[in-house]
Amino acid sequence: MFAEEDIVLISAIEHYSYCPRQFALMHVEQTFEDNSLTLSGNRVHENVDRAHVLRHEGVRVEYALPLWSDRLGLSGRADAVELHGDGTVWPVESKRGHRRPKKHDDLQLCAQALCLEEMLDVTVPRGSIYYHSSRRWREVLLSEPLRNETLASIDAIRGAMRSGVVPPPVNDVRCPKCSLIEVCQPELISSARVSTVNPANLEGDKGGGDA
Repeated sequence: MFAEEDIVLISAIEHYSYCPRQFALMHVEQTFEDNSLTLSGNRVHENVDRAHVLRHEGVRVEYALPLWSDRLGLSGRADAVELHGDGTVWPVESKRGHRRPKKHDDLQLCAQALCLEEMLDVTVPRGSIYYHSSRRWREVLLSEPLRNETLASIDAIRGAMRSGVVPPPVNDVRCPKCSLIEVCQPELISSARVSTVNPANLEGDKGGGDA
């Protein structure tokens, strides 16, 4: 059993995999900001965030299903879980963008599957991600390597939560789309860090000290 402060949110796995600094700002410092992309994502989740049940061709679909794992210290919610008549359990995650492989999406889905396996005493070999912009599905094989990477991410997140350290910004192609860019200020902080360690600046500082 894990203490409450050591419980890892399933959503944090996606954030940490995408950018450890984004994770720390959100889950350690409790900093949240919206932009057009997050607002669009919120609209996409309006239906799946409402707990309800649908039945279609013998499949029971549970929306906004609470998930947890006492063994792994996980907690969260699945957008949807399909419960088939043959016993198959199939988690489904909804995303705003276009269909393309994204490791952080796969890790989040895998964590949901790990919870379902513990909760329902079943094996969950596959799941799906639905991309609203392209209205297409992507099936994800919940392989042993993906499971191991998910477990490693959970341990890394728990360590980051305990340390309380916010990593420095990376200032790369991920930053412009991040809702926390104004809080993070990756370009400004990265420039300041480079300026501080630049040997030419250090020489200039020495000269200035003699004046």
